[in-house]
Amino acid sequence: MTITATSILASVDDTGKRIDTLLLRYPRFIHAEELTHRIIETQPECLFYEAIADGLMYCDDLSRSASSSRAVPVLRMIADIERDPVAPSFWGANQAGMQAKQELAGTALQAAKDRWGIAFRDMIEHAKALANIGAHKQIVNRILEPFAHINVVVTATEWDNFFALRDHADAQPEIRALAQAMKMAMLAAPVQHLDLGQWHLPFVSPDEIRAHQGHMDPTGNLRIVSAARCARTSYLTHDGRKSSLDEDVALGERLTRSRPFHASPFEHSASPYVPGFHDETDQRNFRGWVQNRALMEKYQ
Repeated sequence: MTITATSILASVDDTGKRIDTLLLRYPRFIHAEELTHRIIETQPECLFYEAIADGLMYCDDLSRSASSSRAVPVLRMIADIERDPVAPSFWGANQAGMQAKQELAGTALQAAKDRWGIAFRDMIEHAKALANIGAHKQIVNRILEPFAHINVVVTATEWDNFFALRDHADAQPEIRALAQAMKMAMLAAPVQHLDLGQWHLPFVSPDEIRAHQGHMDPTGNLRIVSAARCARTSYLTHDGRKSSLDEDVALGERLTRSRPFHASPFEHSASPYVPGFHDETDQRNFRGWVQNRALMEKYQ
């Protein structure tokens, strides 16, 4: 099982205000455990992403885009699960309340692990059978979700409330482990300085910005590229292939043109806030940074 947080990009402006974008991977069962509302947005060619309105990653200060099992080919989903299956990190014993304070022990612990393994193997066989019948991945992959991971891109300037709730003794152990991994990733991240008018562009490399100066507006088309990669939560396509810049531009433009506007991936790009030039509402859930989505919705 994997619980990881990787810094994709950290930026700071002249005032010292910082913005971070993280790529998270964690068991889908903790994502679903606290998920009370989900909006799934779809595009052609197997693009699916989720804009999470509540749940594990819910905090008004966070912008997030998450991978959807509806987008992943069945055999790739099965291969990923077999390579890295999900299981509880703490096998809590039944008791009243939401938190398990004591862990199963002895034969009970082993029996629980055995039963989990049996359920895992059964679901793999059922998924393969459904795929052979010809069922669509949006059906087949659903029964695999308890044993699957989810990838989430999250961007924010304000983290205190999230960490106060998630890095807490009362949080589910896997949730607390994720919050602690996020803290460590942010502490270890290199931080770039951005001047006024420059952009925090997750998944866009400095080399790409330099290479396309004069050819692609880095505050226009490369924001589209960044949004496309955030929508996929990766530089890669859903079939595991590295996307081309042209493909990313095309995908970003489809997101832009779609009605309703598929806006969530555009939340991760941001530029330093200039009082008197920008409206305060241009920051949306950020502080000290203007959110690309806010400007797009304001001027489109």
